[in-house]
Amino acid sequence: MSEAFQTIDHGSVTSPEGFSAGGMHSGLRRSKRHDLGVLYCDVPATTAAVYTTNLFQAAPLQVTQKSIAVSNQLQAVVVNSVNANACTGKQGELDALAMRSKTADMFKVEEHHVAVASTGVIGEPMPIKKILAGIEQMPQHVNKENGDGFNRAILTTDLTTKSIAVKLNIDGKEVRIGGAAKGSGMIHPNMATMLAFITTDAKVEQSAWKSLLSQTTNKTFNMITVDGDTSTNDMVITMASGKIEHEILSPSHPEWNNFEVAFSYVLEQLAKAIARDGEGASKLVEVIVEHAPSERTAQVIAKQIIGSSLVKTAVFGADANWGRIISSMGSAGETFDPQRIDIHIGDIKVLHQSQPVPFDENKAAAYMKESQVTITVNLHQGDERAVAWGCDLSYEYVRINSAYRT
Repeated sequence: MSEAFQTIDHGSVTSPEGFSAGGMHSGLRRSKRHDLGVLYCDVPATTAAVYTTNLFQAAPLQVTQKSIAVSNQLQAVVVNSVNANACTGKQGELDALAMRSKTADMFKVEEHHVAVASTGVIGEPMPIKKILAGIEQMPQHVNKENGDGFNRAILTTDLTTKSIAVKLNIDGKEVRIGGAAKGSGMIHPNMATMLAFITTDAKVEQSAWKSLLSQTTNKTFNMITVDGDTSTNDMVITMASGKIEHEILSPSHPEWNNFEVAFSYVLEQLAKAIARDGEGASKLVEVIVEHAPSERTAQVIAKQIIGSSLVKTAVFGADANWGRIISSMGSAGETFDPQRIDIHIGDIKVLHQSQPVPFDENKAAAYMKESQVTITVNLHQGDERAVAWGCDLSYEYVRINSAYRT
């Protein structure tokens, strides 16, 4: 961790000044688990967002994009789990608009200052009456201390909540960055069935905020995969309340780099948490591609390896089968010299200059049974590198997804 910032114990999206959040059970789930949440800022927050690359964009994403386009500001985000409100036609759009309108009424903000996010089953009609009744009750659940309630409300098949906050000094003032995310299955580079919400009390110039989010997403959320499927509902929203009095942040600010490093750390930790919590996963897999001729080449190869079902099943079985790694690299569509590749599994070298290296199979298997497995590929063809994260592919993944709707 960088000396530029510190993590906050039990930090969340409500750690920065100006933010509160909460969650509740509105009746969408058969159990009494939370299924509706709201993130609220007491002032219009400078906002940037990125969305799924899937051509089928769910109605909430379309409504959110329209909201942000008005002024690049938000004050509230309403989120439901269980139902994705995707591929639901005109009625789905009307339901998302109704959620936006009701949230604006209950929190006394402008409609275009409200974003809508949904996650869950695709193609099911939204039980909008339950949602709207829940939103009417949300103000009593939203407060500074209820970040965890919000975290629980956005989960689908996730086993754990994903939350973090850090603090750093800007112009001698303490600034905080908080984050929450959900995601477990249908996760693939270019985002996935994941939602992420990032908050800060810093003053950030809007174009710099948008650029920072885009660049950092490409190196974090777009570098994770669970199962190779990209969802219809992915969204990352960043909100800056500007509550802390310091010179506005942009690349020209002398402490911009420290802010960028802290922001990147928050997104990276959330991305790794999503990969670690992949449906049925038993371990986190990290792939490092180094000494590549370009960053793009490194990213594409890293994502190809981490997304390979054969590599993922080998990791699940603790089988140091480097042939699957080299095979996936060769199908990545990138140009590199296939005669110069080194591969390490953990600190165990299994390939040198594309030639097999004798290694202790038992030691390798023991390493691959650990909770995190790192695969390092050295191309020996440049100075660029990239890191991707994913998980193993287990029997449990099949069980979960064979009965997702039931």
